[in-house]
Amino acid sequence: MTARAPVRLLLVDDQALFREALATLLGVRDDVVVVGEAGDGEEAVRRAAELAPEVVLMDLRMPVLDGVAATRRLRAEQPDVRVIALTTFDDDEDVFAALRAGAVGYLLKDVSSARLVEAVLTAAAGGSVLEPSVAAKVVARVARLPADEPARRAQPLVVPLSEREVDVLRLLADGRSNREIAGRLHLAEGTVKNHVTNVLGKLGARDRTQAALRARALDLL
Repeated sequence: MTARAPVRLLLVDDQALFREALATLLGVRDDVVVVGEAGDGEEAVRRAAELAPEVVLMDLRMPVLDGVAATRRLRAEQPDVRVIALTTFDDDEDVFAALRAGAVGYLLKDVSSARLVEAVLTAAAGGSVLEPSVAAKVVARVARLPADEPARRAQPLVVPLSEREVDVLRLLADGRSNREIAGRLHLAEGTVKNHVTNVLGKLGARDRTQAALRARALDLL
C-alpha cells in the first residue's frame, strides 16, 4: 500500500509565538507538514491561494479579517480546503458562527498534541472533529429545534456525520467492536477508532452506548 503524502497545513493565528510553537511541535511529525503561516484572516486567504494547504488551523479572533470571515471566504474560494477552528473561546456565538461559516472542526488551544494531529489527519481524510464541550453545545442546540423542522429531520446535527461515520454508527449501535466494524467495512482498525471518536464528539456522547441512544433519539438510525 502506498503511504499517504504528509498533510499540507497552514497555521493562522495573530500571536507569532503561538504559531512558532505550533510549527515546532508539528515539525517533528512525518504525517503533517506546515507549508506556511498567517497572522490574520486576510493573509490566511491569500497564503492559502498561494500554498494550496489541505487543512487550515484557524484562530477566530484576529485583526484585519477575523477567523469566521476568513473561513467563509476560504469555503467560497477554495472549497477543498478543510478549516479547523483552533481558539481559546468556546462560547456559543463563536462556535456556531465558525460552524456555519464552514469549519469542519472546533478545538480549544489546550488540546493535546496527539489530539490536534488526529484532528488534522481526520479533517484531511474528509471527517470532522469537535471539542467535547462544543459537541455538547451542538447537541443542546439540536434538542431545542422544533420537532416539525423537516430540513433537519434526516440528520439534525450542525456538523453532520459523513456517510462513513453513519456506517460506523450503525454497526456501533449493534454492539460491534472496532475490530468487527473494521472487518465489515474493510477499514483499518485505527481508522475505525478515529471514526468512533468523531461520532462520539459530534453526538456529544461519552461512550458508545450513549452515542447509540442519542442517535436513535435523533432518528439517525
